[in-house]
Amino acid sequence: MQINRLFEIVYLLLGKKQITAKELSGEFGVSQRTIYRDIDALSLAGIPVYSEKGKGGGIRLLPEFVLNKSLLSEKEQQEILSALQVLSGVRASDTNQVQQKLSALFNKRTINWLQVDFSSWSSADDGFFNDFKTAILEQRIAEFDYFSSLGEKTHRLVEPVQLMFKSKAWYVKGFCLTRKEARTFKLTRISRLTLTDTIFRERPVHDDHAAGGNIESRPEISFRLKIGPEMVYRVYDEFDLNDVKKQKDGSFIVDITWQEDEWVYSQILSYGEYLEVLEPFHVREIVKKKMQKILRKY
Repeated sequence: MQINRLFEIVYLLLGKKQITAKELSGEFGVSQRTIYRDIDALSLAGIPVYSEKGKGGGIRLLPEFVLNKSLLSEKEQQEILSALQVLSGVRASDTNQVQQKLSALFNKRTINWLQVDFSSWSSADDGFFNDFKTAILEQRIAEFDYFSSLGEKTHRLVEPVQLMFKSKAWYVKGFCLTRKEARTFKLTRISRLTLTDTIFRERPVHDDHAAGGNIESRPEISFRLKIGPEMVYRVYDEFDLNDVKKQKDGSFIVDITWQEDEWVYSQILSYGEYLEVLEPFHVREIVKKKMQKILRKY
């Protein structure tokens, strides 16, 4: 992107008295004509950069120019570096370079105080994260197949505007040209993603839909679960401690409100023999019938 290249040109000129257009051309892999256009853009932006042609000439900054870092307090400088470190956790590949340059500019040592990694232990797949990042920044329409929570497959054209991480999953928000309204899509339900060359103009997006859109919201009901001590690691990972009561025998009683849907049944069954639904009764019966179907397959 041009803005990154302009920043790096200024950064290089701050560290050198002068540099030739040929050297900058080789550094960034662009033509010398592009470099001269960048220099014009910097001049228009108020950066005192100029070029001298001929032997011994080159591109340089006026000697009295320094990038004004005094506009930021010590705390603000550190907050910027800390924020960049957090951003690196969402695969923003340019962030590390910017962080290193600002660390040098602020004369501060980068402290690796935090690691953020949203990827799965079992897979290196980014779930189209970087593709949607590109689509959002370049305002390109995305085309993909989408599977609803009921397994229904639809083909979508979407103007993506925001990536969102919520409850252990990535979502993309945007305006669905297929449905003619704002929608939110879960990245793991997307397949055959293509970024088109069609550019869209950003429009206000107010999305009150559940992920994927057109499925009516299921009612929320209260569950009472009894979970065996063998699943203690999952109890503390997956439930709020305020909803958990440990029993004398080491088991746990969990009172929680969930939307009743197939996800809930799958979640319950994933505990195998170590979970019993105490309430409500109709869910006990549904789980029982599902287990009977599973047993017949074996």
